[in-house]
Order: sequence, then C-alpha cells, then structure tokens
Amino acid sequence: MKSLEKVPEIIREAKSVGHVIDFKWNEKIMEKLIDPAENHNKLENALESISYKASLGLTAALLEWIYWRYKSHTESSQEMKLRIEALWCSISNPEYTKPLVFDLNMDAPATGPIDGPLWVALMNVRMVDVLRRKGSYYLQSEIVGLALLARHISPKKKIFNKWLKNTLKELKHIFPCQYTYDNIKATDEEVYNPSAEPVISRDFFFDPFYIYSAKSSETSIKDFVASLNYETNPFLCFPKEAS
Repeated sequence: MKSLEKVPEIIREAKSVGHVIDFKWNEKIMEKLIDPAENHNKLENALESISYKASLGLTAALLEWIYWRYKSHTESSQEMKLRIEALWCSISNPEYTKPLVFDLNMDAPATGPIDGPLWVALMNVRMVDVLRRKGSYYLQSEIVGLALLARHISPKKKIFNKWLKNTLKELKHIFPCQYTYDNIKATDEEVYNPSAEPVISRDFFFDPFYIYSAKSSETSIKDFVASLNYETNPFLCFPKEAS
C-alpha cells in the first residue's frame, strides 16, 4: 500500500466512501468530541497500552477513515491527505516534517456536518503533533477524540468498531507501550524519545493479508515515504528545512 490513492477495503466495506452525510451534528456533539468526558476508560486504557510510534500510526489511520468519508463531499478533505502523509513520514523520518499548523487563531468555520467534523479532526491531529514535537509522554490520550469522531461519522459503525477493537488488540501485542504512566511526572520537563521503537506501516492497519515483521514494516514505510512529493506537500521538507 504505497499511496493513499486506493481506498482500503475495510473502509469501503464500512460504506464510508461516497455515502450521504446523514449523521447527527450539533454544538453539543462537537463539544463532546473536542473534549471527551472521562467515561471512555476502556478506550483510553487501550490507547495507553500501545507504543508511541503505534499511536502515530493509529492517528494517521483514523484520519484516513475521516478523509475517505469526506473525499467526495468537499475539496477541504485534501488537506487531510497531506497531513496523513506527514504523520507517516514523522514515524520514519521525523526531521522531514513541518508542524501540522491549523487554525492558530481559532476562527475557522466549525459548524455543520462538514466543516465541524473536519475542524475537530484537524485540530485533534494538530494537538497530537504538538505533543510529539515536545516529546510528551501523554500523546496517546489525545487520540480518544479522533477515534470517537471517526466512529460517529462512519455509516457502518459496527464495522468500524470491530476494526478498531482488533487493531488495538494487535497493537498492544506487537507494539506495546515502552513506559508506564505511574512513573512519569505530569510536567512538561519529562521528554520521551521514541527513536528506538520499531516502526509501523500503513499496511498494518489496512492490508488484511499483511504479516508483520520488523523488516517488512521498515520496507513498507520506506516505500510509502519515498513515494511522497516534498514539493507539493507543505508539511514535508528536506532535513535542512525541518522545524
């Protein structure tokens, strides 16, 4: 799976491509997705059990669910594609990526079932990127809202739920978290370096026939990153330009 041009079969199966925008959306729903209440302990615990790089891969995969849901509905979805590419690049070559800046003044349109979910998704991913660049140990907890959003807009929620459950189970088994939160001080001074963690590829999330190995994962993500266009994606750069 060397590019984002082909729809993953699981996303097609969930009827996320071209399906009418028919889910409920209002200010209350939006607020819950921006700042999820503390009643998602099972999901939070599952996310906290997977590695840093696995969390970044999951962020990219969840954003891809949202990207395909909106691809035929708005040109704004194309910005998601660029950010997905940057997220995968950050796993393989973090110095080749620029900050995923988004709506710094908090004044972009964020209402309605198109602009609202897009704003929530991009802001959530922006926060994940900010934490990654700071080396924060608490990266995983920011993914809850993105997972809830992807589920909310999915036409076939049972299929998405099954995919997420199975994915988290496999991630915990193959890419377990390399630290425990009990031993971390809740301050910005604690910095985590995930460079020693094994990389994860897009195939892990979307190729049903993919069999993980360290070598196959390295090869897959390198092939994906090699296919990216650094001149047309504003979130990618050469090392000397990295922020």
